[in-house]
Amino acid sequence: MKPKISIGSWAFAFGPFAEDPWSFTRILQYAEQAGYDGVEMNGFAPHPTPDLYPTAASRQALLEEIRSYGLGISGYAPDFTSAPPDRSEPAVYLKLMEGYIDFCTDLGIDTIRVDTVSHPEQLPEDAYEDRFKTLALTWRASAEMAATKNMRIVWEFEPGFWLNKPSEVKRLVEAVNHPAFLVLFDTSHAYMSGVVGARQTGEKELLSGGIVEYARLLEGHIGHFHLIDSDGTLHDEETSTHAAFGAGEIDFQALLKELKPVVSGMEWWCVDFCFNAEVEEWGRQAVPFIRKAMKEAE
Repeated sequence: MKPKISIGSWAFAFGPFAEDPWSFTRILQYAEQAGYDGVEMNGFAPHPTPDLYPTAASRQALLEEIRSYGLGISGYAPDFTSAPPDRSEPAVYLKLMEGYIDFCTDLGIDTIRVDTVSHPEQLPEDAYEDRFKTLALTWRASAEMAATKNMRIVWEFEPGFWLNKPSEVKRLVEAVNHPAFLVLFDTSHAYMSGVVGARQTGEKELLSGGIVEYARLLEGHIGHFHLIDSDGTLHDEETSTHAAFGAGEIDFQALLKELKPVVSGMEWWCVDFCFNAEVEEWGRQAVPFIRKAMKEAE
């Protein structure tokens, strides 16, 4: 049970960092000093995007810079805000995906993170099913594209985006039905979605067995893992608060022991401090905390 640990670079670009985001080089320096094995790359400028690194040579230089700090890349989280996959023409979304796949190919990245982009809302049944069908078809086509490059698409479900009930998550990944399309299981989002039922529309859907039950519900479909604590609240009433490890409701030692069959074989685990103003300090504490929890879970 010795996965490599990365940190999501978006934590230094969104929320409290939006007005003065850290440069990607500064994040690499921080990640090395804090004991991380790699970074999970935010795909929003000023962090690396296909437009900022448009050539094979520029991308090779970026890769060499990352490696110069002894770091790898656990995944890429690109910008699809201009083309919500449940409401856009599939061709528009797939054109973006094609560019991101080419970018990741040049950088040796095999995991692309996506979400539904759309906010939660109560829809009439026919509108709901139409959007669900569009989403499933678009993501299946995305997975087919990714598979040709030995990549995979991982969907990060969360309270702040459409389809945030456990049964919806399971239904969608089964509807896509492609081996290159899997779920990104974020511990904080799983807690807020499955235990608190945050931002669910209509009747609440809660899991009495907590996030362990959530993971078991998605057995065979989890392809990537984000670790972060949850204090049971939302950030700005939108998405999960990403709390310091040990300060929230999640017992990581017990969780990792229960999820060992699911997550222990993964190459990477990613620490996600999105929207957290204390990431610089708390991010340094994360690696020893996780390593200790791993050891205790063995």
